[in-house]
Amino acid sequence: MDLEPILEDVSEGELSVAEARERIEGFTRVDDFARFDTRREDRNGVPEVVLAEGKRPADVASIAEQAIEKEDRVIITRIDEETKTALEDVQSSAAEVEWIEQAQIMVLRTSEYEPPVTDGTVAVLTGGTSDIPVAEEAAVTAREMGCEVETIYDVGVAGIHRMFAERHQFDDADCIIVAAGREGALPTVVAGMVDAPVIGLPVSIGYGAGADGKAALLGMLQSCTVLSVVNIDAGFVAGAQAAQAARG
Repeated sequence: MDLEPILEDVSEGELSVAEARERIEGFTRVDDFARFDTRREDRNGVPEVVLAEGKRPADVASIAEQAIEKEDRVIITRIDEETKTALEDVQSSAAEVEWIEQAQIMVLRTSEYEPPVTDGTVAVLTGGTSDIPVAEEAAVTAREMGCEVETIYDVGVAGIHRMFAERHQFDDADCIIVAAGREGALPTVVAGMVDAPVIGLPVSIGYGAGADGKAALLGMLQSCTVLSVVNIDAGFVAGAQAAQAARG
C-alpha cells in the first residue's frame, strides 16, 4: 500500500486520523462485534459480503449501514423476514435497493457507486427448479463482480434433451456454474462438452440416502471429467470463483 497519499490527506485535513487508520488496516470496525473488510475487493476482486444467516437482525443492519457508508454498496445474503425488516432504515439511505427474492439477497447501492466492468461471461445452469435459489446466489455474485451472466434453469439429466437445446446459451461462456441436487450428474455432462472451466455446485435437494446434498457433492467429486467443485449450497463461493476465472 502507498501510504504517502493517506498521510498527505491527513496533513491537509481531508482525512481524520481514525479514517487514515481504517484505510491502512483495511477494515472498518462495527461496534465491538464485527470488522468489515473494506479492501477485499481491491485485493482479489471479490467483494466483502454480509452473511445474515446466524446473525442477529440488528447486528446485520449495523454492519450493512457501515459497509454502505464506506463502500457505496453492500451485498447481504440469506436474509429472513426479521432481518429484512431490520434493514428498512438502511434501505432508506440507499439510492438503489435490489431484492432478489429467490436467493434471499439484498444489494444496496448509493448514487456514487460505480460498478466494476469486465469482459467476462458466466453461465449458470441448474438441474431442476428447486436448485434455483442457490444458483441465483451464484449469479448475483458474478454480476456484482462485473461479469455478464446467462442463466439456464431446469435442464437436468432426467430430460437431457433440454440441456442440448439450450447449449447455444452457454457454449461461449468463459466459465460455467452447474448447480444440481439429487445425484449431481449434470456438471459432469456439461464439463464433457465445453472447453471452459466448469464449477460444480452441489445443492441440498433430494431425499433418501443422498439427502442434504451429500450424494451430489460426492458425485461431483468423483466426476470423470475435469471439474471444480465447491461445498454444498455454496452459491457465493461458486459465483466468486467463476467471476475470477471469467475475468482472468
